[in-house]
Amino acid sequence: MRIGAEGVHLTYCSNIHPGESWADVRANIERFFPAVRDRVAPGEMFGIGLRLSARAARELGSGDALEEFRRFLSAQRLYVFTLNGFPYGTFHGTRVKEEVYLPDWRDEERLRYTDELADLLVKLLPEGMIGSISTVPGAFKPAMRDSMDVERIGDNMLRHVAKLVDIKERTGRHIALAIEPEPHCYLETIEESVRFFREQIFSTRATRRLAELTGLARSRAEAALHAHIGLCLDLCHAAVEFEDPADCLRDLEEAGIRVTKLQISAGLRLPELTQEAVTALKQFDDPVYLHQVVEAGPNGIKRYADLPEALATATGKPDGREWRVHCHVPIFMDDLGAFSSTRSFISEVLGIHRLRPISPHLEVETYTWNVLPEHLRAGGMEQAIARELNWVKDVLTA
Repeated sequence: MRIGAEGVHLTYCSNIHPGESWADVRANIERFFPAVRDRVAPGEMFGIGLRLSARAARELGSGDALEEFRRFLSAQRLYVFTLNGFPYGTFHGTRVKEEVYLPDWRDEERLRYTDELADLLVKLLPEGMIGSISTVPGAFKPAMRDSMDVERIGDNMLRHVAKLVDIKERTGRHIALAIEPEPHCYLETIEESVRFFREQIFSTRATRRLAELTGLARSRAEAALHAHIGLCLDLCHAAVEFEDPADCLRDLEEAGIRVTKLQISAGLRLPELTQEAVTALKQFDDPVYLHQVVEAGPNGIKRYADLPEALATATGKPDGREWRVHCHVPIFMDDLGAFSSTRSFISEVLGIHRLRPISPHLEVETYTWNVLPEHLRAGGMEQAIARELNWVKDVLTA
C-alpha cells in the first residue's frame, strides 16, 4: 500500500508463509493477502512482498501461470513491487541454518536465479514503479576463502546489474538489486558494506567492467551502478550489530549507496545476562534457523554464529555484557518478559524516514512465526500481520 505522497510502498514479505512450489505460494497469496489488505487498507491497492524459491520462480515462468497470476492481481487490487530473492531453496520446516545463503554470489547459479527473478518482476511491476530484489550479502562469512572470492562476488553482481540495465533499456522498467547485510556474513556491518561498494561496485574498475558488459559510456555506467544496486537494510540485523540508526544512514548516504529496500523487523535484546533472561532465551534455540548473537561488553564486540555457542558462555550472573540476537519477533511487542526486543531501533529509523524518506520500499519481515514460543504467536496469522503493518503506519503518521 502507498504511504504518504512520496511514492513509498509498505507491505509484508510472503516468506512468512511456508511454501516452496508456485502452487503453494499462489495458494498462500490468495488466502492471506486479501484478508490482510482488508484489515489495513480496505478499498486500497495493496502491494505484495513476494518470496520465490528457485523452484517457484521456474514454475511461475512456465506455461500460463504468470498471465493467470497477473489477472488475479488485477481482480484483487494487489500488485507486486518487490521480490525476496534471498532464500534459494527450502525455507520452512527443515534445517536451514547457514545453508540459507547457498548458492551464494560466488556461484553462477545465484546469478542465474536472480536474473530469472528480474525477468519475472519486470512482467509484474506496475507501470512507473521501481522494483527491487533483495539478496544474500555475498556469502556466509566462514565460507569466504580469499580475495578471489570477493572479486567473484563483485563481478557476478556487476553482471546482474548489466541484466537490469538491459531490462531498463528494453522495457523502461527500473529494477534494483538490494544486498542485505546480515550477522556472520561477508557483508555484516554498514562499515563492511561501504567498503565493499567502494572497492567492488563503485570503483573505476567496476565502472569500466559495466561499460564493457552493457556498451554504455563510462559516465552512464557509473550512474547505472548507483541506480541499480544498493542495500536492503534489515533493521533487526542492524540493531543486532549495535549500529547507530542516524550514523549508519549518514554513512550510506555519504557513500552514495541507496537503501533500495527497508526491511522492518525486530530482534531480541538482553541488556543483562541474568539467569532468568538466559533461561528464557533457550526457548528460542530452534533447529531451523541461525540465531546469530552479537555481544557488547567490557571486552568490546564479540560475535557468535548461533545461539548455542553464545549460551555456552553464559553464567546466569550479570557481568556487563549485553546480547542482541538475530531472531525476528513481532515488531509491535517490546516487553518480552525476561528481556526486550530491538523495537526502539525501528522507531528511531522510522522517525528519520518520516521526516525524509529513506527508501521507497518498506517491508515487514517477521518470518519466524512458526518457530516462536507459543505466547508470542499473537492471535491468527492475518490478525498478527495486520497488527504489525498498522503499528508501522501509526509510527509513520504520528
